[in-house]
Amino acid sequence: MNLLAMESMPQTPPFSAMFDSSGYNRNLYQSTEDSCGGLYYHDNNLLSGSLEALIQHLVPNVDYYPDRTYIFTFLLSSRLFMHPYELMGKVCHLCVEHQRLSDPDGDKNQMRKIAPKILQLLTEWTETFPYDFRDERMMRNLKDLAHRIASGEETYRKNVQQMMQCLIRKLAALSQYEEVLAKISSTSTDRLTVLKTKPQSIQRDIITVCSDPYTLAQQLTHIELERLNYIGPEEFVQAFVQKDPLDNDKSCFSERKKTRNLEAYVEWFNRLSYLVATEICMPVKKKHRARMIEYFIDVARECFNIGNFNSLMAIISGMNMSPVSRLKKTWAKVKTAKFDILEHQMDPSSNFYNYRTALRGAAQRSLTAHSSREKIVIPFFSLLIKDIYFLNEGCANRLPNGHVNFEKFWELAKQVSEFMTWKQVECPFERDRKILQYLLTVPVFSEDALYLASYESEGPENHIEKDRWKSLRSSLLGRV
Repeated sequence: MNLLAMESMPQTPPFSAMFDSSGYNRNLYQSTEDSCGGLYYHDNNLLSGSLEALIQHLVPNVDYYPDRTYIFTFLLSSRLFMHPYELMGKVCHLCVEHQRLSDPDGDKNQMRKIAPKILQLLTEWTETFPYDFRDERMMRNLKDLAHRIASGEETYRKNVQQMMQCLIRKLAALSQYEEVLAKISSTSTDRLTVLKTKPQSIQRDIITVCSDPYTLAQQLTHIELERLNYIGPEEFVQAFVQKDPLDNDKSCFSERKKTRNLEAYVEWFNRLSYLVATEICMPVKKKHRARMIEYFIDVARECFNIGNFNSLMAIISGMNMSPVSRLKKTWAKVKTAKFDILEHQMDPSSNFYNYRTALRGAAQRSLTAHSSREKIVIPFFSLLIKDIYFLNEGCANRLPNGHVNFEKFWELAKQVSEFMTWKQVECPFERDRKILQYLLTVPVFSEDALYLASYESEGPENHIEKDRWKSLRSSLLGRV
């Protein structure tokens, strides 16, 4: 952010450096004076405050600019208490007030001191939470405040323009991404339907499309990083928005939970699991099924080496689905030693202790990385959401005195900011459109169709399976 380098602006460290091991930078929160009243500190750490005082603390004045960790944490968590557009309105109002109070005579010099700080705050907001500005009310407030700043000086005008262009680019990219997702989901069909109507259209399997497991792991990493990149940090918080007890109005964001990109990413995980199971259950011959299992074990192992834990877990989930795991004759032909190691790595016992250790190792490697390849950390996403969910459920948003429990939000911001670092990594591998197209659009079996394919491959072993097979044949194939 060298946008305002000509002014002596506060330095903004990269996300990874923002939070120290205790959750936030300990030395940054000395309150020189507790002038905004309602802020409570302990050992220089901001622990809680009234919502109004916290908003005051966000807004720069002539002698003060909030620390970047505070800006990120407050913008992330404030949406549990108010709409971003309401916060933006208050910020605009306070900025204008500060300018008036510090400068009753309209002195250009004073304007010069405060304008770059306000612009810096707006820039951080638009860069880190661009999706907030899909709301027209937000955009109106932003343009209004930006216009006030830009009318002051030529230099600011250029910076304001740069900020607006950057924001508009991000929002346009998001709309385009949403269109692609909508197109994929509108054309997706169930594999069994396709097999019954146009069997010749699915004659390929994944190995004919991509015979090399390493290449497939790299293409999976492309999809993961692209989908991760579009998730806004606020989506983690908005997934858990409930009614604020001090707010008599409806819950914030109740009209539409803005978690679309987060949901699309979870859907991708499920699709990949079903794709793996489909590819394994499809071949008629046992040796072909065994070869497919070994192929996916190699793909999974390479995902682990890359640091792509989400695809790794989706592949393991697909292989552990009952229609696949019941194929005992097939598994007997597989060398499973490599699979056992991967299963051990992703073992859920002790709250995924082994995986968390591997994730910490990958995160460490990423911090000291020299190449983009070593920077890749793609967490097992459902577990990340679960961790954030339990953190949110485990502590109250407000203390008994009505103050906002800011200690909780430091911790929340620490978890989300680590994710922010990971999602910004550029994928270093070459894209292969043919493979990507196959992974994203090839039809997969539903759960019932997977069971049917599984029974057709290796017959039912007991009465329950036999009955199930019969009913699936009649319902899915119209045969008795």
